[in-house]
Amino acid sequence: MATAQQERPAKTAQSLWRRLEGPGPLGAGAGYYLILGSTLALMAIGIMMVLSASSVESISLGESPYTAALKQTAFGAVGVVGMLIISRINVRWLKRLAWPGIGVTLVLLLLVQLIGKRVLGNRNWIDVAGFSLQPSEFAKLLLALWMATVLSKKANLTHSWLHALVPVVPMGLAVAALVIWGHDLGTTLVILLVVAAGLFFGGIPTRIFLVCGALMTVGAIGFAVTSPNRMCRIYEWLGQNPPVCQQDGADFGYQVQNGLQGLASGGWLGVGLGQSRQKYNWIPEAHNDFIFSVLGEELGLFGTLLVLALFAVMAVAIFRVVVRQQELFPRVLAGTIMAWLLGQAALNMAMVTGLLPVIGVPLPFISSGGSALVSCLCGIGVVLSLAREEMRPARAARTKRTATKAQKATKRKATT
Repeated sequence: MATAQQERPAKTAQSLWRRLEGPGPLGAGAGYYLILGSTLALMAIGIMMVLSASSVESISLGESPYTAALKQTAFGAVGVVGMLIISRINVRWLKRLAWPGIGVTLVLLLLVQLIGKRVLGNRNWIDVAGFSLQPSEFAKLLLALWMATVLSKKANLTHSWLHALVPVVPMGLAVAALVIWGHDLGTTLVILLVVAAGLFFGGIPTRIFLVCGALMTVGAIGFAVTSPNRMCRIYEWLGQNPPVCQQDGADFGYQVQNGLQGLASGGWLGVGLGQSRQKYNWIPEAHNDFIFSVLGEELGLFGTLLVLALFAVMAVAIFRVVVRQQELFPRVLAGTIMAWLLGQAALNMAMVTGLLPVIGVPLPFISSGGSALVSCLCGIGVVLSLAREEMRPARAARTKRTATKAQKATKRKATT
């Protein structure tokens, strides 16, 4: 009796999963809805936390406490519309946008360095029609699209060093160079991650991939060493405080220390939504790069675990879509988008928890930033389009079974 009672929940869970999967060998229905559901849940949590984390700073500046949240909501609405539109488009049609897209990306990144505005030491933004646009966020998606297009055309030639590296690596390094020109190391690292992921899913031979990875690592270290500010952040992360970092009374560990204090004070259940104490200008950029700390303080360990669980669900669902792709182009594109979103999320959370030095990387779907939110949602739209393609065989099978049952029922009625 006890064994039967223990097996009953397992059978119920399996039955529920089969229903969610849908009939057919691929069972893509679950993947589609898990990706969509986790994305919308993360975005909703993000808007809620942006409202909480930015309200105090907005009031101190004489603005409405809802200013940042309303902007985030507006960009979220635009991003959701873009996501749904892209999810209805055949991904292969996007190939024709690869070269124009990467060209526009390079032009915008160059314009940012020429006429863009500098915020907190980084020059990343350019004003377009009264809005601040961050081209480096869209560069991640457009670079992934361009790499997938090029690597799919050179699929039979990637065993050669020349064809494997050119033009993918030079273009990736050119985009990274334009971004690091604006002193944004965090976005540069994410772009290098996108390049590495594109090469990996493109089937580049292991020896070439390892050499490229080593060169990119050396380049990232070089970017860090050439900046005293970045080196001081690394020294602080390593527990050192050399004299060069003590000039002007700068405290490079201030942000991390207060962020960790916020996480620690949250406990299991948090201090309550909107009740954070660290957001009272104790944590710089509380609604941007360090929003995960405010989330942990207000929602506690369970809140942070919820966010981790949603990213885990998204990771598993997208990975299932990637491994089922038979063609190289969609596999490279979806795999690179997966590495970009989840890799950036891991970098942000590792930075906030002190596992990595502060490098200025926002948390996808949650941190404040319209350009980042729209680009992430458009990337999800690409994956949803591939998941929808997998749902068609299952729908066709269901239609065929329904028609067969109807025919049998008609025959039985006719015989009776």
